[in-house]
Amino acid sequence: MQIDFLKYQGTGNDFILIDNRLLFFPKENTQLVHQFCDRKFGIGADGLMLLENASGYDFKMVYFNADGNESTMCGNGGRCIAAFATHLGITQKLGKFIAIDGEHDFIIENNAVRLKMIDVPAIYKDDITNDFVLFTGSPHYVRFESDIDNIDLVSEAKKIRYNEVYAKEGINVNFVEVNDSGIKMRTYERGVEDETLSCGTGTVAVALSYAVRQQINKGKIDISTPGGHLAVSFELKDNIFTDIWLEGPASYVFKGNFSI
Repeated sequence: MQIDFLKYQGTGNDFILIDNRLLFFPKENTQLVHQFCDRKFGIGADGLMLLENASGYDFKMVYFNADGNESTMCGNGGRCIAAFATHLGITQKLGKFIAIDGEHDFIIENNAVRLKMIDVPAIYKDDITNDFVLFTGSPHYVRFESDIDNIDLVSEAKKIRYNEVYAKEGINVNFVEVNDSGIKMRTYERGVEDETLSCGTGTVAVALSYAVRQQINKGKIDISTPGGHLAVSFELKDNIFTDIWLEGPASYVFKGNFSI
């Protein structure tokens, strides 16, 4: 069988997109997904997404990590699959899809995709380190540091991701630096088990953690990742972060096919 795909990237977070409205893709084959995402023996990507039909929505997003396992929400992936849907002619400049964490509205303006994220009712502090822990569609750990460029991120993040508290379910780990130039971050993603150039749900986690630190109840926060710039807008109502939008570029890279 030959499988057609398109490759997209959002601030360096890259994905394989497949139109699975006819439900032909063998989703139970984790090794196949892992092979697709392998950068030496496959197409190469941080994750793979299937676009499927869903009653009451423009489409359904099914997301797999590079390790081949279906995972929780991916913010940059959500922005890329919205752009993919416009390529397929399913939607134009706006729409709504359903994902594993719920429904998401999106708006496309030029090359930028704005994606509405789920509400975040609680932000916790780690019992030992006092760092931030929250769920923005995926679980995230946020640590503020003074010089993230010189951190051995993979080594330091693994100490958190694989400790006795988080090892079983896994957690994405974000290191953040705030200086006169703004806010920048680096992310280690579970499922990829490495640093990625960007992470959408991680950027949201960082923005909300920063808002708590600075006691910001409403606004838009710009954040720099190794793969580019993203922005997060939000409002805090009754101790719940709501009306959260993740904004940034989502670009088509190439298309091809893969035989199995």
